[in-house]
Amino acid sequence: MTARIAELAAGYDRSGAFPAESLRIAHETGLLTATIGEQYGGGGARVEESARILHRIGRGDPSVALIAAMTLNTHARQAVQPHWPEELYARVVKESFARPVLVNHARVEPELGSPARGGLPSTLARRTPDGWSLSGTKRFVTGAEGLDWFLVWATTDEPEPRVGTFLVPGGSPGIEITGRWDQLGLRASGSHDVTFRDVEIPYEHVIGIGPYGASAEQDNRAGAALHLPLAALYLGVARAAQSFFHTFAHERVPANLGHPVARTERFRRTAGEIEVLLAAAEQLVFDGAARVDAADSSYTPEQALGARVLADRHGVRAVELAVRLLGNPGLARAHPLERHFRDIQCAPVHAPQEDISLLAIGTKALNL
Repeated sequence: MTARIAELAAGYDRSGAFPAESLRIAHETGLLTATIGEQYGGGGARVEESARILHRIGRGDPSVALIAAMTLNTHARQAVQPHWPEELYARVVKESFARPVLVNHARVEPELGSPARGGLPSTLARRTPDGWSLSGTKRFVTGAEGLDWFLVWATTDEPEPRVGTFLVPGGSPGIEITGRWDQLGLRASGSHDVTFRDVEIPYEHVIGIGPYGASAEQDNRAGAALHLPLAALYLGVARAAQSFFHTFAHERVPANLGHPVARTERFRRTAGEIEVLLAAAEQLVFDGAARVDAADSSYTPEQALGARVLADRHGVRAVELAVRLLGNPGLARAHPLERHFRDIQCAPVHAPQEDISLLAIGTKALNL
């Protein structure tokens, strides 16, 4: 599965097209439904297994893995703490086993920026006789062109405003992609800007709604179930880069040496440093995920944030080392290492960013 997705990845990266075929392959192997709860007929995969799934897909194509991460995380949260209307979620699950059903949050806004830094959404949910009418623009909505459901964070127009996540079917009238994703890395993730213009949804299609105020803002300390699998995804990218580095080292035989560069001290030392960086990060991430699954009360949100910070740093550094040693071949578009180098730059960008994570960790460490 990973090999076939990797074959397709270069083409999707060049074109920026939505990676529909790769997602179909992932679905056929059961990966997109792995976290559906056992009560709904799924496998009920938890945090560690989700992390390993995304690590595996990330080695083939991180754009596909990122889209899959959003759907997997939605199912995982639903299995542990149901939020969706039961009848609606049961219908979504039934469809999920037949075809890829993709779900993602739409939270970031042009004026607000990342919710991880505070603030409340300007996207407005207006009460109508039959439900809600939703209007606003969201940025960086991963998989936008293929989403079956948008989970839109919005503020109500009620006399005492509330904030919640509104469940919007992807085919609803009034949804438009208004800004195309054109980034250095993850080009096929389709993280476009999406505008909602008076999109009508039923009254009950809202979850986690609550009073407008500080308590409604994003809790950066929470979310180990997302932070750790996300870190694993990018470690998969770094492992793919390492694999090419090894292949190159064994196949490259300079005329002045007469043997593969893999035998040289310089390559062996760098290979060792890359392995130490990735193995240590993987141990932090997968061990932390296992402790979350075991409901280990001694494993804190700050530890999960710290694991992700170090995993991102180690992944970026490992790929950078491989590119530096290979020189021009490492940056050649004909080789996959160039794509891995671009994609790994996206690792530290995901909210909460490193400075926010370190602030939370430091505040805890100083007992403030």
